This record gives sequence, C-alpha cells and structure tokens, in this order.
Amino acid sequence: MKIIPWDQMTWLGTPPQNTLEGDALVVTTGDKTDFWLRTSYGFVHYDGHFLGAPLEGEQAVEVTFEARFEGAFDQAGLMLHAGPELWLKTGVELSDGRLYASAVVTVGMSDWSVTPLPDEAGHGPLTFRASRAGDAVTIRYRIGDEAEWRFLRLAYLPPEAKVSAGPMCCSPSRAGLSVRFAPVRVGPPDVSLHEE
Repeated sequence: MKIIPWDQMTWLGTPPQNTLEGDALVVTTGDKTDFWLRTSYGFVHYDGHFLGAPLEGEQAVEVTFEARFEGAFDQAGLMLHAGPELWLKTGVELSDGRLYASAVVTVGMSDWSVTPLPDEAGHGPLTFRASRAGDAVTIRYRIGDEAEWRFLRLAYLPPEAKVSAGPMCCSPSRAGLSVRFAPVRVGPPDVSLHEE
C-alpha cells in the first residue's frame, strides 16, 4: 500500500487545531460537530472534520488512529465522501458509555450500525479499512497489531460516484476531542468479501 501525503489532502470542515507531529496528524475537534442527514432525529449536521484525497476507481483506504473518547458520541475513523447527501463514515464511537465500531452510510438519508468493541480497544491504535469495488464498500477493522481484519459492514455506494477518502472525526456533544492519525494508506481492494 502507498501513503497519501498530508499536503495532498483537503479539509471539509477545517478543525480548530490540526498539527503535524512527525508523520502523524493530530486533530482537535470543534464544538458539537457531526455528519448526519435526517433519519430518525430529523436534524442535518454537515460540520464534522474530514480530510480527503480522491480515491480513484476500485481501491482500499486504511486509517489508523488513537484518541481518548470521553464525550457522548465522540467519534474518529475514516470517511468516503461524494457530496452532502452521498458519503459514509466508519470508525470508533462512544455511545451510552461504551466504545463501538460504527458505520454510518448516507445515500439521501443516513443510517447507523454498531458493534461493541472489547474494553482493551480504547488503549491503543485502531485501524479501519474501506475497500471499494463495483457498487459496494466493504468495511473492516482491527485492534492494535491484530493480524486478522474483523468484518463490520457491506454498504452500497453508486459505482459512478467520484469519492474522496481520508480521516474523519467529530464530537457531537462537546469540543476538544483530540485524535492522532497515522498516515493514510491506499492500495488494491479486497479480493473477496468472504475468506476462501
């Protein structure tokens, strides 16, 4: 896989603070930021922080990060973005007092799916991978140095959509979530949804 240099990426929703520490990008979120479109809650939020670069054709993107999730719905991970009503975000989210692997897919309306993470997940790096092929995005994650990827979600994304990809973070209930992102990696898409 190859690294996308930070200076080749563009902000949507520039955060109050973002600094380079070696090859890592450290981001601090603004107050009550999020990405969400209508479903169930009725509100529209399009003011989260996303740093993206074009993801051409069928590729996979990986984002590794560390953060102290303390406020309700604190979240960090990766995003594929094609416009205000066509995007997906996936990563870690703090909800009801525990950490979840989370995915929100928005095609005109947002949905939300989660799976609980083990307690040790909050004490080291996490990596999320979105692999785009045809009309689908396969989302996987791993905790720390795990060798195996854990499957999270298979989502629809129109194959003709022009997508940017990269790190994302939001803090819907507060300001000041600090996230440390390792360099973004891109490479070939996953060969298969299922293990052979």
